Amino acid sequence: MLKSVQKRKNRLRAQRKARVRGKIFGTSELPRLSIYRSNKYVYAQAIDDEAGHTLAAVDGRKLGLRANKEDAKKVGAEMAKALNAKNIESVVFDRNGYLYHGVVAAFAEGLREAGIKL
Repeated sequence: MLKSVQKRKNRLRAQRKARVRGKIFGTSELPRLSIYRSNKYVYAQAIDDEAGHTLAAVDGRKLGLRANKEDAKKVGAEMAKALNAKNIESVVFDRNGYLYHGVVAAFAEGLREAGIKL
């Protein structure tokens, strides 16, 4: 990929991220669930923005799951288990500037199927 094209993609994602992030805020009762998707893996964490603490996190790399739709759904189910262990039933979903389709949508679907309200 051309360097200029990659710079533009990164700049546009940063703009989307700032726009989304300006509208949502996590608390200890309703944490912000932030997802990060690299080319190989999917990561997620539930964040209490008031205290600045991570309440629960899941790492697709440690689980041996790649960044495809099937594995993203499994990562979502693991995140739901971690949230249920902390007695968290609903979250505010932060798509982190990514478009809501593919891996990100599959992750959210895995959360919903495991009983977490988005």
